Amino acid sequence: MSEQKRQTGSGDVSLIETFLDMMSAERGASANTLAAYRRDLLDFEASVCKRGETLRTASRDDVRAYLSSLAKSGTAASSQARKLSALRQFFAFLYTDGVRHDDPTIAVDSPKQARPLPKVLTQADLARLIETAGKGLEAIESRKSAEAIRLRCMLELLYASGLRITELVTLPLSAAGDRNGFLLVRGKGGKERVVPLNRAARDAMIDYRAVRDKFLPNGAARARAERYLFPSRGRQAHLTRRRCHQMLKALAARAGLDPAKLSPHVIRHAFATHLVEGGADLRSVQTLLGHADIATTQIYTHVARDRLKKVVESAHPLAKRRRS
Repeated sequence: MSEQKRQTGSGDVSLIETFLDMMSAERGASANTLAAYRRDLLDFEASVCKRGETLRTASRDDVRAYLSSLAKSGTAASSQARKLSALRQFFAFLYTDGVRHDDPTIAVDSPKQARPLPKVLTQADLARLIETAGKGLEAIESRKSAEAIRLRCMLELLYASGLRITELVTLPLSAAGDRNGFLLVRGKGGKERVVPLNRAARDAMIDYRAVRDKFLPNGAARARAERYLFPSRGRQAHLTRRRCHQMLKALAARAGLDPAKLSPHVIRHAFATHLVEGGADLRSVQTLLGHADIATTQIYTHVARDRLKKVVESAHPLAKRRRS
């Protein structure tokens, strides 16, 4: 690659970083969101570079060629749509800032995708997981007992509140203060919401806070870790998402469930699904999940179909007449 092309690439990277700075400062994008945008934009930048273009000169054909290459490589339609969304926001930013005089993503169709229904655990599955987590409390060695208490607390909180895994692991200790059974959560974009906790979750948190000090590091790192409800001796000072995934999959195996079907997000889906099955309205579920748009919550309406069908069959006079 020539010296001129390397400088151009460096300029492209600079544009990406400026965009990410804006997303962080003005829109409150999380670290995970920023990392995803960076990967997607750098991937596109590499694609247009092979075609002899840059982010300043890329055309609509370049965007379509990029999406076509993704499809041919077997990239899921949902992932293609996510990458296109990142490109739309990025080029809209360049257009607004006067870096470009056009937006090459305009009139580019989003990949067609069938929205899959979420994996759902039954209420019996969740009961088995919680029971299995509780069995670990009988461990003789104090460290293992503390880990079991922490795991049960995490599981109870996830199922009782529908928290995202990032929201759970970054919960500040102050968020779990006495709020008459409520938990203060900071979600996407820094938006706060208050979610109620049931008695089981509150009791699990009380038990966990009694052993929480066992997970705090010593020395200078302790002050930083003290801020989190789930501290860690690791670099992030709080329990990581990866570690939570590992703990839940190990728990699933012990409970006789398929570890591949269990993750923190699956528990979040179970929380919402079981609420709808129990008769909760979508607006309430939307508020509890922290969804900005109720359209995101409407995926859970599928679980209500069987329940509504049973209601009609048991209550409608014509249905009763046919059975008699």
